[in-house]
Amino acid sequence: MKNAVRNIILNAFAQACKNGLLKDSQIPEMEIEVPRHKSHGDFSTNVAMVSASIQKMAPRKIAEAIVASIHDPDGIVEKTEIAGPGFINIVLKKSAWYPILSIIHKEDKAFGSSEMGQGRKVQVEFVSANPTGPLHIGHGRGAAVGDAVGNILAFAGFDVSKEYYINDSGRQIRTLGRSVWLRLCEAAGKNISFPDDCYQGDYICDIARELIGSEGNSLLKKATEPDAEKIALPLESVTEENDSSVDEQQKADALASDDPVALCAKYAADKILQGIKDDLSNFGVTFDRWFSEQSLYDSGMVQDSIKEYKNKGVIYEKDGALWFKTQMYGDEKDRVVVRQNGLTTYFASDIAYHMEKFNRGFDRVIDVWGADHHGYINRINASIEASGRSREQFDVILVQLVNLLRAGEQVAMSTRSGEFVTLKDIVDEVGRDAARFIFLSRSYDSGLDFDLEVAKQQTSENPVYYVQYVHARISGMVARACEQGILSDINALDNTSLFEEFLHLLVEPEEINLIKLLSSFSDVVEKGALTLHPHVLFTYLMSLASEFHAYYNKHKVITDNMELSLARLFLVSSVKKVIRNALGLLGVSAPERM
Repeated sequence: MKNAVRNIILNAFAQACKNGLLKDSQIPEMEIEVPRHKSHGDFSTNVAMVSASIQKMAPRKIAEAIVASIHDPDGIVEKTEIAGPGFINIVLKKSAWYPILSIIHKEDKAFGSSEMGQGRKVQVEFVSANPTGPLHIGHGRGAAVGDAVGNILAFAGFDVSKEYYINDSGRQIRTLGRSVWLRLCEAAGKNISFPDDCYQGDYICDIARELIGSEGNSLLKKATEPDAEKIALPLESVTEENDSSVDEQQKADALASDDPVALCAKYAADKILQGIKDDLSNFGVTFDRWFSEQSLYDSGMVQDSIKEYKNKGVIYEKDGALWFKTQMYGDEKDRVVVRQNGLTTYFASDIAYHMEKFNRGFDRVIDVWGADHHGYINRINASIEASGRSREQFDVILVQLVNLLRAGEQVAMSTRSGEFVTLKDIVDEVGRDAARFIFLSRSYDSGLDFDLEVAKQQTSENPVYYVQYVHARISGMVARACEQGILSDINALDNTSLFEEFLHLLVEPEEINLIKLLSSFSDVVEKGALTLHPHVLFTYLMSLASEFHAYYNKHKVITDNMELSLARLFLVSSVKKVIRNALGLLGVSAPERM
């Protein structure tokens, strides 16, 4: 409907120019918006204000010329008025809204989609948690956001690929192996003083016990050897800031010699990664690709990218290390890519990874990170710009923290100390739908309080129940209509020609308001795709559910009037389809019964 109004304004502007009321000129970018106050009409445009400097006229004069030139061949405009400095407010006839319902039924699951993306290739990389422990609630919010962003972009016509980057190289993996090894030594009877920099959770003990069972006495025998607890992978002392993959030859030597810490690291990382995959699958998140950081080293991509940037003069040597000129591209300082000891940093593999993404042909790359990675954006931007690509091809979504509440008290969480609530715990307790919907209930750049008690309620206080109940309630209405012979079967509503002749009976303000809200679904999807903010769909769904409940509480859908009943069933089934489509984009189910 917004496009129809836009065309009316564009044609009126052109006609005003043809009639000599306005100068013949290109129309500046104008806005067609739904006013905040219903008294201001169905749509409002600022075309007169944005044209004032070109037309050399007062905005109200321009607005008068446009309004005087409006031609409405379809007869959808009821009235227009000029407000304030020159806004043009437009009120549409009730009959203008009825075709929306037929469009919804005809397009069905495709309603709200568009070709805005024109098939451009977009990659969304999200979660990408280190395989050093189970996913926690913060990862869950990032998973819900990334998955929904990918769904919305695909619905808007982009060719989307979802990816998980496995950080299976570097200090944290070595620390994981050392943590498991020390627990294994502990199980072998050694008195271990467990270091603070190791992973403390019970899952480490569980993995150690499993490893003993799979490896048998040979590993236990090594654990009982003198100073076994002091064994560690090479380069244990490197700092996290400058961590990198272990030198390939050193890693190969360690594995060839059956280094127990290396064995523990590999077993634990594989075990935890499989758990991550299972948890994400149960959360409704699947990826098109799982990309290994270690593969960047194994294939030589890291060294190749360093060589390429050295040839460009962007990487230089100083004090025996190699530095990237990130400061030249807006970072606060240059960054090390290869340390004095010859080992690469995390930044080096990130450079290679992002170049590899673009080499795969993606037009745009979107990373979903935790808010604590804010300082990392400029250096990645620098590497992308230095490659000759535009910064506009790279976006970072920073997801703020989640405060988990239980009985009104905040639950403290720390991955390293092992004190955290896992994503699996949350899904098991409140369900996938409630978890995803609540994760997406606020903009990801704002903190979120996740109240477990609210998420478990089957009342209107629980937002997902509030919305899903509308879908289920409408399903019940349609079933009753079939039982009473009003409809031949549940699929009868999709035969739009049978119902269009009765739609003029939808005259109640609540009915028109519902149709108007349904018609805006496409705009909401487009907004979500443009801004990368899936919470706009949450807000839309809550508004639609509220409008429906207000309508249902005031008007009967199935009445003694057969024709009115058919019209209202056609309306509410349109609501049901849009709710299903919107919930699906958020990864939430639309139940038929509750």
